[in-house]
Amino acid sequence: MQALPWVISADDHVVEPPDLWERWLPAKFRDRGPRVEAHPWEYRVRADGGKDHVVATEGPIADFWVCEDTVRAIPMVMACAGYGEDEFTLDPIRFSDMRKGCYDAQARLADMDEGRIERSLNFPNYPRFAGQHFLSVRDKDLALSCVQAYNDWMIEEWCADSGGRLIPLGIVPLWDAQAAGDEVRRNAARGQKAITFSELPTNLGLPSLHDVDRYWDPLLQACDDTGTVLCMHIGSGSVIPKTSADAPQAMSNALTSMNAYMSMADWLLSGTLIRFPNLKIAFSESQIGWIPFLLERLDRTFNHSASWGNLPPEITEPPSTQVPGRVYGTFFDDMVGVDLRERIGVGQIMFETDYPHQDTTWPNTPDLVAEIGKRCSADDLERIMRTNAIECFRLEPGDLRPSHLRP
Repeated sequence: MQALPWVISADDHVVEPPDLWERWLPAKFRDRGPRVEAHPWEYRVRADGGKDHVVATEGPIADFWVCEDTVRAIPMVMACAGYGEDEFTLDPIRFSDMRKGCYDAQARLADMDEGRIERSLNFPNYPRFAGQHFLSVRDKDLALSCVQAYNDWMIEEWCADSGGRLIPLGIVPLWDAQAAGDEVRRNAARGQKAITFSELPTNLGLPSLHDVDRYWDPLLQACDDTGTVLCMHIGSGSVIPKTSADAPQAMSNALTSMNAYMSMADWLLSGTLIRFPNLKIAFSESQIGWIPFLLERLDRTFNHSASWGNLPPEITEPPSTQVPGRVYGTFFDDMVGVDLRERIGVGQIMFETDYPHQDTTWPNTPDLVAEIGKRCSADDLERIMRTNAIECFRLEPGDLRPSHLRP
């Protein structure tokens, strides 16, 4: 066990504390900003067969996030660390029933020690994985202030007293690419290492990377200039893959990497990484075993249809040449991807623990690291578990484990 590296998790999650926006919003917005209220709840079945938790007149009590006319509970599987798999449910969970490490930074550090997690990058919960919730807030002055308040909290509170172990990951106002770029620059100057972005922005009613008017250029230029990594989490396009309306929920769970597959194709065939040569992107919780086939297919497309396939003029070499040092995939238990690591590029793979979601490896992360270590050299294991994340996010290279837990 002592020979195994502690991990730097490139994808974990935070459940925002219930008073975040009450404390961090400007005073003029606090009475209208997101807040948590306790209400009875019941399920409402949507037209697509899914279910929403809605306020009811009677029934079990849930904590609901409320902002404008949007009311949303937290499904238990989004904050289930410490529960057994047989206890997982889509029912709402109250803050009082969550493990404190979901929303309290010092408790999170203690849980990281238990799981041998040296550092952690945390995606949002209430704002949704790309911060797209604030896209739907009608008052855009309020929405922008909510984005800024979240980033202030992330940098100045959640990460501030962690000794570098909690890595700042921000959100941006997706409805205004110039304001998004300004927010990147504001926070990069304060130590923010990455932002989260939608894997498929057209699903949110936003322009694509192929947009002829280059809608996203102010944001991309800001990331390029500041070294801010652009991370795309599965589900950040708000549309989950499904084969049919009557397919079971397990179908969508099994197909979550499909959006990342399409997103990577967008990036590598749009010329975006060529136009912004310092930009790095990461596909979060996407797993990695699909990447070698996609790269092979994209290169074949380039070689056989470059003259008639309407590719951007910037693409003069096979798309796979854009990957080294620029495009990263993250995984937790993808042994097919581990075995194909040379086809992906060992330097492009990062590990994650997905705390506190239902797929989390915590607290048994060391067992999985040991299993991966059986398939890798010690150098490859160190690179996958730590070094690649240090290089991707420009982190301090030193050992940040608590001194009393070092060998």
